[in-house]
Amino acid sequence: MLLDAPVRNTAAEDSSITSPSTTRNLLKMRCRALLLLLPSALAFELPFKVPNLFSRSPAPAQTEVHSSAASTPRIAVIGAGAAGSSAAFWISKAQDRFGLDVQVDVYEKSDYVGGRSTVVYPYGNTSLPELELGGSIFVTANKNLWRASDEFGLGRRDFSDEDESTGIWDGQEMLLSFSGSWWDTAKLLWRYGFLSPRRTENFVRALVDKYLTLYNSDSPKWDSVADLSATFGWTDFVNKTALEHLRTEGVSDKYINEVVDAATRVNYGQDVDYIHALEGALSMAANGAVGIAGGNFQIFEKFLNHSRANVYLKTPVVSIAEKSSSSHLWSVKSSSGTRDYRAVILAAPFHQTGIAFPPAVAEKVPPLPYLHLHVTLLATTAPYLNATYFGLPEGTPIPRMLLTSGQAARVGGKKPEFNSISYHGLIRDGEWAVKIFSDHALTDEWLAEMFQGQVGWVLRKEWDAYPKVPPTSTFPPVKLDRGLYYVNAFEPFISTMETETVASRNVVDLMLSDEFNSGICGRTISAVETDASEDGAQKPLVAPARQETTNPDNFVLGWDC
Repeated sequence: MLLDAPVRNTAAEDSSITSPSTTRNLLKMRCRALLLLLPSALAFELPFKVPNLFSRSPAPAQTEVHSSAASTPRIAVIGAGAAGSSAAFWISKAQDRFGLDVQVDVYEKSDYVGGRSTVVYPYGNTSLPELELGGSIFVTANKNLWRASDEFGLGRRDFSDEDESTGIWDGQEMLLSFSGSWWDTAKLLWRYGFLSPRRTENFVRALVDKYLTLYNSDSPKWDSVADLSATFGWTDFVNKTALEHLRTEGVSDKYINEVVDAATRVNYGQDVDYIHALEGALSMAANGAVGIAGGNFQIFEKFLNHSRANVYLKTPVVSIAEKSSSSHLWSVKSSSGTRDYRAVILAAPFHQTGIAFPPAVAEKVPPLPYLHLHVTLLATTAPYLNATYFGLPEGTPIPRMLLTSGQAARVGGKKPEFNSISYHGLIRDGEWAVKIFSDHALTDEWLAEMFQGQVGWVLRKEWDAYPKVPPTSTFPPVKLDRGLYYVNAFEPFISTMETETVASRNVVDLMLSDEFNSGICGRTISAVETDASEDGAQKPLVAPARQETTNPDNFVLGWDC
């Protein structure tokens, strides 16, 4: 899912009179956006195990955990993916700006940094182009990831100009095939009209514009996701399915059940009549996609390297318990020992960590089921999928980005055997990389049929990739107890690697305010929130944050103040 994509303004969106060229460009933009709808949700930190199939730069060295408490207050971060690595980074901003005297320890049960953002190499050959096994792309509206790539000097690979054909298959027939020609555009207009794509575009643009206020200097801070939803006027969106709400926007059932459904299925593996409207609509925001050359995981390694936190890899946390009711400390027990902390930030899905919490804390977090996804990566010398599988004449070129709709199955027809199949470019002359998402394992025989026996390297990966997000009115608390915070409370609302960095910034600000009278950008000090100096003069507890950018268009809260 990509909340990542800015929705481009076009003349068609600003005028009631639409030229044929503008109409064609708008539809072409939408279809190319579909081409790039790859699940960034997979880039969120989760405590699953990934086999050591690849080489990468080492993360910060592991050190021994001692049971004795140090005099310097300590903060524990559980998880080293998007949420945990960025949380450590945001804390370091307060350290740099205001001299906040704390030590940060990051615990990660896996042997690498990045969570669901990780790469593999075809045939295990690091001289071949890497393939993202998890989160693949982000866009300019992902301001934290974009800014990180700039600040850390990480080169971006631009996918927005890729001009592959796109199709939608419903398990029984090819609903559309679009390669950018005038004839394809005419067929799309005939099938969906202009109003449904435009109304969907306008709805998505309004959501993205509202979301972007989270990067402004006056961004709201929240300890309740439901309250944030109400502040944004989004409560109705998360209380209805995408199908139900888009109907109220005047979008046709055909467009919803085919095009929007294809987006929700590739991004979250969930149908448009199941997923809530906010997540479903934002699945359509996927223009201008980029990735980090060498792998997106590098952003999260850089977050930790710049944070100066102690990082304990291969160190699962066993339990988190209050040391005593009077000490306001939390004891974190891991495979390396026990240490006491002033504050703990949980940056992993609560029920998947296996961590024992006090019953009073555990009962606050309702179970959140995650969708079990099968990812199949392979190398093939077949330039196209087998046309006969789709009931087409042998040799018919099949779109290289093939999405699926569940509409036929909803009315008693056949269910698609996969969520998406996408060619990801040449890995060497005459051999392409392909990524497939499905809800079950695909056999060697199935792959041989689909790629006409021309399959070389294959890698299969299963994981609980993203939360199931039906309509809901309840969310886990952001603050589980004094000094104990939960970043992934945001995931049932919006689940992307970018929003994990936004949620972690909010959590860090809450934690710093509660426990250290500080913040990433300082605090707004009231008349009574002062401290008397030795000479009796009143002085602020925290100095105001310095302004770090003079260009408001480039302002990103947290990076700038």
